[in-house]
Amino acid sequence: MTAQPPSSSLPSLGPDDWEQRYQEGTPRWDLGHPAPAFQTLLNGADAPQPGRAIALGAGRGHDAIFFAQQGFEVTAVDFAPSPIQSLREQAQAQHLSLNLLQKDIFELTPDLAGQFDYAIEHTCFCAIDPALRPDYVALVAELLVPDGELLAVFFTHQRSGGPPFGTTAAEVRQLFEPHFEILTLEPVTNSIPSRQGEEHFGRLRKRG
Repeated sequence: MTAQPPSSSLPSLGPDDWEQRYQEGTPRWDLGHPAPAFQTLLNGADAPQPGRAIALGAGRGHDAIFFAQQGFEVTAVDFAPSPIQSLREQAQAQHLSLNLLQKDIFELTPDLAGQFDYAIEHTCFCAIDPALRPDYVALVAELLVPDGELLAVFFTHQRSGGPPFGTTAAEVRQLFEPHFEILTLEPVTNSIPSRQGEEHFGRLRKRG
């Protein structure tokens, strides 16, 4: 599966453009810590058992680091060099072992097909051209083992334009249900203040 060109009406979404955003300073999507929804998940009674996880569009990797701290075997992917370097430095400082890939997510298969128990989604789905969302769903399904899970924070804001491009719970269901059983899809109640009412947490299991 390979990346498709973005819609002509959208801003460029290539690696050079994202790298420039990182070089210009702290990007708006970088919380500086793991997503609160993931902290709630992994600290809760229904926390998934550690396994092989892939963080797509991982950025500086706060979520990837957090999952690794909880015993997951994490592969983190981003196609801009700065966040991968930042993630590498964080992992080394904390003596954590992560597999880091500077790569377009749509070029991960077939090499990594069926290699993961979990896919971690936070700020990747909202960053790609919305026309590529069906391809994203197919990619995640291909990366996961049967009964593997997507653990996701979706941006459900209603602002026009992007990135971040908003979605709705209804669209998530429409896109994912052919490939996934939706175990949980609910508003995040402990978002940071600037994202209150604009996030949904999803836990989706790949259909066997």
